[in-house]
Parts: sequence; C-alpha cells; structure tokens
Amino acid sequence: MALNIPGLVALIVFYAITLAIGIWASWKSKKDQKKGKPSEMIIVGGRNMNFFIGLFTATATWVGGAYINGTAETVYLPTRGLVWVQAPIGFALSLVIGGLFFVNPMRSKNYVTMMDPLQETYGNMIGSLLFIPPLIGDIFWFAAILASLEATMRVILDIRSYLAIIISACIVILYTLLGGLYSVAYTDVIQLIFIMLSLWICVPFALLNSATKSIYYTAAQESYQAPWIGQVQTEYLGRWLDDFLYLVLGSIPWQTYFQRVLSASSPRQARLISYLSGLGSFLMAIPSVLIGAVAASTDWNQTSYGLPTPVERGESAMILPLVLHYLCPIYISIGGLGAIAAAVMSSADSALLSASSMFAHNIYRKILRKQATEKEVVCIMRVSMVVFGTAAAGLAFYSHSIYDLWFLSGELVYALLFPQLCCVLFIPNTNTYGSAAGFFFGFLLRLLAGEPSLKIPPVIHYPGCSLVDGVYIQLFPFKTFTMLLTLGTIVAVSYLVAFLFKRNVLPRRWDVCSVIKENSAFTRPPCTR
Repeated sequence: MALNIPGLVALIVFYAITLAIGIWASWKSKKDQKKGKPSEMIIVGGRNMNFFIGLFTATATWVGGAYINGTAETVYLPTRGLVWVQAPIGFALSLVIGGLFFVNPMRSKNYVTMMDPLQETYGNMIGSLLFIPPLIGDIFWFAAILASLEATMRVILDIRSYLAIIISACIVILYTLLGGLYSVAYTDVIQLIFIMLSLWICVPFALLNSATKSIYYTAAQESYQAPWIGQVQTEYLGRWLDDFLYLVLGSIPWQTYFQRVLSASSPRQARLISYLSGLGSFLMAIPSVLIGAVAASTDWNQTSYGLPTPVERGESAMILPLVLHYLCPIYISIGGLGAIAAAVMSSADSALLSASSMFAHNIYRKILRKQATEKEVVCIMRVSMVVFGTAAAGLAFYSHSIYDLWFLSGELVYALLFPQLCCVLFIPNTNTYGSAAGFFFGFLLRLLAGEPSLKIPPVIHYPGCSLVDGVYIQLFPFKTFTMLLTLGTIVAVSYLVAFLFKRNVLPRRWDVCSVIKENSAFTRPPCTR
C-alpha cells in the first residue's frame, strides 16, 4: 500500500490547528497568571475554568484512543462481545460517584493535586510512596495511547510507526508545556467535537457496506462469527464484576480527574461537570460499539482485506482503523483517522500534565526543595513534562507490553491509592502507620496474585484459579478483594497503634511519626522522615 498523501495532508492540517489553539490558550493563560500563582494557573487553571470548557475537557480526558479502540475491539472479539464493554458504564458511574462523594471535600479545601490531602495527613514520606503508582500509570497511559495512534496510522496512511509516535508526542508536549491546563482544556474542545463528528460520519458508510450483514441480525444470530452481544459464562462472573468495580472505583484516584474538578470556579460547578462528563463519555462510546458490531457482521473475504479474518491474524486490536479503511470510502476513513488522533491527544496531554503537576507540586516543592519559588516550580514542571513525555514516547514502541503494564499500574492505583484516599477524606484518625502498612500489604498481595502478561506465576491461588494453556488465570475478584484488605489494614493498624501508644503499651518515644495528640489539644505534624 502506498503512502496516503491526502490523508497525510489532512492530518497535518488537524495537528496545525490543534497546535495553534494550544499556543493561543497558552497566551491567554499568561495574561491570567497575574491574578494568582503561576503554578496554580498551570495546574488548576486559576480555579476559574469556564463551565463548558471544563465539561469538554473532563469528557475528552476519558474518551481517549484506548477508549474508542478498545470498545470496538471488545465488541468485535468472538470471545467477548458487548456484555464485556464495561468502560462506558464504568467511567460514567465513576464520574457520578466522584461528584457525589469526592468533589466537595477536595474542592472545599482548595487542594491543588490529589496528593495534597494524603501528604497533609500521612506526611511526605508516605506521600512520595503513594505518588509512584499514579506516576507510572500516567506514563504508561501516555505510551499506550500513542501506540494505538501508531497502529491506526500504519493501517490508513501506511506511515512509519516511529514518525507517528514522535510527531504526536512532540506536539502534545509542546502545547501542554506552553499553556498547562488552559492549553489542554481548549484543545480538548476541538478534539472532542472532531471525535464526535468524524466517527458518526463513518458509521453509516460502514453499516451500509455490501460486505456487512445487518447488525440487528448478527447481534443474536451466529453468522461469520459468534453473536456480537456476547455472553458472560457463570465461571467468569467474578472476573466480570472485579473488572467492573475496578473501572468504577479505580478511575477516581487519578490526578487527571481531580485536575478538572479542582479547576472549576465553585464546588457546585465541579459536581455538575463530573456528572455531565460521565454522561458524555458514555454517549461517546456508541459509535465505537456500532463499528465493533459491523466488524463482527462483515464477510472480510468480500473486502480487499481478505481472509483470514482480523481475529485470526491477531489484529483485533486494530479493528476500528481496519473498518474505517476497508469498509468506508477513503475520504471518510481519513476523517476517522482524525477522530482517533484527536482522541489520543485529548488523553495524552491530560496524562502528561497530571504526572508533571504532581511531581513539581508534591515532590519537588514539598520534599526536595521546600523553599522553591513559583518560577522555579513552573520551570521544574516544564522540564518534567519533557522528561515524562520523552519516556512515554520511547515506551510506545513496545506497544504489546505497554498495554499490560498500563493496566497493571491502574490496578495498583485501585488497590493501593483508592483506599488511602477514602481513609483520608472519610475515616477520621487514620494515621501514617496504618497508611504504610496498607501500602506494603496491598502491594504484596497484588504481587502474590501473579500477572500472566508479565509471566509472574501466582503464589496465592484464589478460588476458581485455573490453568489455561499453561497460564494461571484468576477468576476470583482478587483486585477488589485486595483493595478491601488494604482499606481494612489501614484502619485496623491506625487504630491499633493509636490505642497502644495512648495506653502506654508502647513507649511514646517510639512514636517517630508523631501521630498521638498532645495535652495541648493539637496534633504534631505527621512523619516526614
């Protein structure tokens, strides 16, 4: 296949428009920096983000390249189907729960990042440990969605993979570095509109292609493969529930989410943004679901793709660009490519800003250099954007393992960070000792459960653990089980240690983290050693 020149030109135009909007937004943010701290302007937009801009950027953050590609792939896979498409409902519920319970306590205290209440309660030492899972998760997330764009460009444009990754990463790094949250938010507006229009334009052409049967018929009837509605077998119910709870609760403790709600001008607006963005992310999955259903209803032998089918070739992960390329006219597939590029950039910039914000504000300013000036913090934030973005672009070349590592890092955030955040916000008197015990115990439990993608065999064989093709598969909801045990450990150890010190069972001099209240009715600062 020859290089698609019109598609390449269209993509360059789209990138140029995105970059221009990002630069304009950076100019606007510099004008507004006089109203407050420059670092807070970059991280949370001066807490005065326009409501509609905030809604667009919150929705676009979740509607990334992995989201729209992964939704289509799951519907298409004969062993999965629509019933396994959990992300749209899971993310929507996550944003509703976040708005109901987490927005008010975070927004009312004017926190800058998600790590602020953790460091405030448990101290800098534990804060630096808890920073590691989301940092790794953001970098792997950036890498994974760059890899998804590379696969799409290879199918539609026949462009070399390293060019797609390098160009996309450079543009995202540049406009994020220049304008922070303002650049990210304003570019998200054009990106989200482009995703919505482009994918919906592609859907009718794919549905009406002569090689495709009616998706209403193939939903329940076997045609070229199993019905695309799919089913959840009884033995997989625990795994299905575990993945669903992981998406609902594990999507909350991310800086990308709190960055949006903390930038709102009021708690009420923050809650409303959270609710409506949940609805928006759900609706944005509909075109991907239809495209996945079309792929499952297509006789690929009637297309220039031919046989064997994408699933037999191991190319199911590229099913969305394959449908766009082989079942739509070329000018329509180019529009679909723009939608995927927009989805990638709308999530990549959020991950980049999230990681650099937490590093500059919570690690550099609060631990490494407490006397740092605003100018110094902003400089460190920009340097970290370049470093993290470059690292993610390098990792994107190893796309097969990156998706697995991103998913694993997300599991660690769910198992380790979500319980910590719940304790800080809703359970009084948890302390540094409980936090540390919960972190290490939860981390150990997750490792002992094994990880097939990393070839780590399980030490703990939960109920339903079975050997499939030489690989142990855990069917028990062990991720949620680990999260609950971590939560219980934090609470139990916190109250037990406090009881032992107050009753002088343990000498007060052993309280190195100073968690016991003094007679003067104030609490000494938590452990910072």
